[in-house]
Amino acid sequence: MAPSTPANLSATLFTLRGFPGLEMFHHWIGIPIFSAYLFAVLGNCTILYIIRTEPSLHQPMYYFLAMLATTDLGLCLTTVPTVMGVLWFQLRKITKHTCIVQIFIIHSFSFMESAVLFAMALDRFLAICHPLRYTVLLTTSRVVGIGLALLLRSTLLLVAPATFLHFFPYCPDATLSHSYCLHQDVIRLACTNTAFNSFYGLTLILLTMGCDLLFILVSYSLILKAVLGMSAGNEGHQKALGTCISHICAVLAFYVPVLGLSIVHRFGQHASPLLHVIMGNIYILLPPLMNPVIYSIKTKQIYTRILRIISLKRV
Repeated sequence: MAPSTPANLSATLFTLRGFPGLEMFHHWIGIPIFSAYLFAVLGNCTILYIIRTEPSLHQPMYYFLAMLATTDLGLCLTTVPTVMGVLWFQLRKITKHTCIVQIFIIHSFSFMESAVLFAMALDRFLAICHPLRYTVLLTTSRVVGIGLALLLRSTLLLVAPATFLHFFPYCPDATLSHSYCLHQDVIRLACTNTAFNSFYGLTLILLTMGCDLLFILVSYSLILKAVLGMSAGNEGHQKALGTCISHICAVLAFYVPVLGLSIVHRFGQHASPLLHVIMGNIYILLPPLMNPVIYSIKTKQIYTRILRIISLKRV
C-alpha cells in the first residue's frame, strides 16, 4: 500500500499530457486531430439526420445504428475539446472534480458503445437465423426498452468507482498519461489503497465488455453457420453477408483500440509516454470516425441518401 497523503496536501489539480517530446509541434499535431473530430461529428450527425428523416430506415437495425452514432458523438464531445485545449491553448490543468466527471462520462459512453454493438449483433442474429419472428420479437417499443436498459447498465455500474475516486487523496505531482481523464490513468495517482477500484474495474470490464464480445462472437458463429447453409447463389445469402460485414467492421474499430489501450496501461509501464498518448487518441477518435464511413459505404439506403443530399447542395 502506498503511503497516504494528508487531505490538505492532496492534489486538487491534475496535469494533462500532450505529445511528450513534440511540444513545439502541438499546433500542427492538433490540425489532423481536429479535422478527424470534425469529420466524426459531421458523419454521425449525418447518420442521425438520415435515419430520422428517411421512413424506410425506421427499423430496429437502424434504431440501433442511431444509438451507436449518438454514443460516438458523446465520446467525441466529451474528450476532444479537452485534447484541443492542451494542443492549441496549453490548457493542461484540470480540476479533480472535472476530471472525475469526465471519467464517468467517457467510460459510460464506452460501455454504452460495447452494449450497442452487442444489441446490433442480437438484431442481426434474429434477422438472419429467425427471420419469420424478427418483426414480432424486435418491435419499436422493445428496441426503446433495450436502449434504456443498456443506458442504465452503462451508467449505474460506474457510480461506485467514480465515487471512490472523489474521496481518494492524490499525490502532489499528479500528471496524467493522456490529454484527457481515464479511470486507469487517474487511479495510479492515488496515494492510498486502490484495491477496490482496481478489482471492481477489472471485474466490470470482464462482465460487461467481455460478455458483450463473447455474445457477439457466438452470434456471428451461428450467423455464419446459417449463411453457409444457404445456397451459394441465393439472394438471401448475399444480403445476409452484406448486412453483417459493416457491423463486424464496427466491432473491430471499437474493440481493437480498447484492447490496445488496456494492454498499454497494464503492461506498458516502461513503454514510451508517447505511445500512451497515441493509443489514447486512437481510442477516442477511431470508432466515431470510422463508423459513419463503414455504414455509409456498406448500407445502400444511407449511401443513396447521402448522394442525394450532396447532389441537391450542388444544385
